[in-house]
Amino acid sequence: MKRLAYIFSLFVLLFTLGSCGTSTLDYDHPDVDIFVRQLKAGTYETKSPEGFIEVPNFIYKDVPKLLSYSTDLTIIPTFPLPPIASSIAGEIKLGECMLWIVETIRMGDYASLGCHMVRVNADNYEPRYFLSDEEILDAAVHYKRWWENRLYPKTRWSVDPCFDNPLCGTGYQWW
Repeated sequence: MKRLAYIFSLFVLLFTLGSCGTSTLDYDHPDVDIFVRQLKAGTYETKSPEGFIEVPNFIYKDVPKLLSYSTDLTIIPTFPLPPIASSIAGEIKLGECMLWIVETIRMGDYASLGCHMVRVNADNYEPRYFLSDEEILDAAVHYKRWWENRLYPKTRWSVDPCFDNPLCGTGYQWW
């Protein structure tokens, strides 16, 4: 009997230790840090209620944390596309994808079918039109400034035509 109790205790200990390294992500109440960790490791597989692997339901309260990763230019192996998209061309950079999520929150709908910004004069969605690392970092600055300015509500005396458009005047757009 003692041996059985010992084996059971050992099993419980091994199961507990084995599950410590994995973190699950709640689709409706996601944690930005867990999401980023899974994207970098290539292990993100959280499904929406419809059964698609897609970006979880981040909301406005998540924007500051998402923006904190916007300057991370780590190339990630994959990014969950909207169900209506087919694939992402080119390298996928974490920071640019975090900006895509922020833009999606801001708009209330997908910012684009993939997490790449292009120059305003782009003819199509070819990688040659994608932003350089420096331009992505510049876009991140504009998004952070936009978020900080949201602390001060727009009034009828506000004269900033770009008040609620972070990419206004930058020469960048979501394709």
